[in-house]
Amino acid sequence: MQARIMIIAFGLYACFQEETIPVTVDFSYTIGNENYTIPARITITNNTTGAEKYQWTFEGGQPATSSLRDPGIITFTEAGAHTITLEAWSEDDRQRKTISFTVYNGVTPDFSAEVLTNNIAPVTVRITNKTNGGTGFRWVFEQGNPAEYTGENPPDVQFTESGDHRIILIVENGPAVDSLIQTISVNPALYPEFEIIPDFEDDDYEAPLRATLQNNTVGGLQWQWSSNGGQISNNTIQQPDIYFAQPGTYSITLQASNGKETKTITKDIVVKPNTGLRTFTDVKLGINTAHAAIGSFYSTTLRRVINKNDPDSLQQYVDIAYFGLNATFTFNKFTSPDSVQEYTFEAIPLAQVTHFINSIDKCACGISFSENDFDQMTTDAPLQALSFTSTAKGLQPFDDVQVPRIVLFKTQDNRKGSIKIKSYYRDGLQSYILVDIKVQKK
Repeated sequence: MQARIMIIAFGLYACFQEETIPVTVDFSYTIGNENYTIPARITITNNTTGAEKYQWTFEGGQPATSSLRDPGIITFTEAGAHTITLEAWSEDDRQRKTISFTVYNGVTPDFSAEVLTNNIAPVTVRITNKTNGGTGFRWVFEQGNPAEYTGENPPDVQFTESGDHRIILIVENGPAVDSLIQTISVNPALYPEFEIIPDFEDDDYEAPLRATLQNNTVGGLQWQWSSNGGQISNNTIQQPDIYFAQPGTYSITLQASNGKETKTITKDIVVKPNTGLRTFTDVKLGINTAHAAIGSFYSTTLRRVINKNDPDSLQQYVDIAYFGLNATFTFNKFTSPDSVQEYTFEAIPLAQVTHFINSIDKCACGISFSENDFDQMTTDAPLQALSFTSTAKGLQPFDDVQVPRIVLFKTQDNRKGSIKIKSYYRDGLQSYILVDIKVQKK
């Protein structure tokens, strides 16, 4: 009976013997935004089994150690290789695992682009690399020479085409990549050009002639003007005046430079002999009802028709005033600007006085001036010989029966002239006459 009890006790002991559970150390990590540049933030995921205690070591990390199962986020602020070690254990087993990774310095691309001399093509640009944290550099120079470069410090770059050109820097530091773009603006290359623009009073190119040398050069910075006869006001300014006292053919030369190159251009001008005469052709003068739309007044000084709506500052230069009663043209006359208010027009402030002879055949003033005289007049000599003032008979109105009709006048500043009425155009309230005018210069 006693022996049997001992066998049962031995069997129970065998059934309750404990088994050893092994420790399997395993963990992984992720890095925020896949950014391995400092400061790198590592999140640990602990997949260890069988362990009861943990000891983490984060070489170069913050914190440097932890005994938590899940230590959270570890920050690495120094570039270089780092390790994470986990030692985990229980009463029966102890295991360890280490992993390594590299953290890189942050990349801050930066460079300066200095334009040498000036930004007129061709342009040379000097690059200074100011990047922090880069280990690899690639440069792209749009339409430049060179077009690309690999390396930290590129050579000088030349741009020969005008326009905007991008300089692109791509910087690498391990897995970190960043870029920076700057734009260089290149002005067109030197191209000399100018025009000779006569003054308003001299646009007939007759001597004496004064003109402006309108400089249209592209890419120029310095100027040198010369002429074989004209008097230039200032040889080195961009846009001087020039004066020709006598008729002739003259050459004007512009030498333009910009610190890189120099080019010249020469143009000729023909200055005509002075005729003393101004000619205006196909001038429209409206009847009184057309004064707003067409204009019934003319200024030989301004060389334009003046209408009802023009400001007083222009009205005061009127020296020819035409009055047409209606579209039948049975009553027409030229009258002095200071008396237009007598013929349906508003008075002209500061009006001038002009003497007219509307009907040469009736003026009884001993003057003869025909259509042929008008057409053949190429200088003011025929006008110089005339001497007249307004007379009652000469101021008589006229109709449209005689075409063409010659009208003589003398302005307030004693310039003599002639009007040739060429035709009458009937268009209701907008009817007008078409005239040519020849008048002495001032």
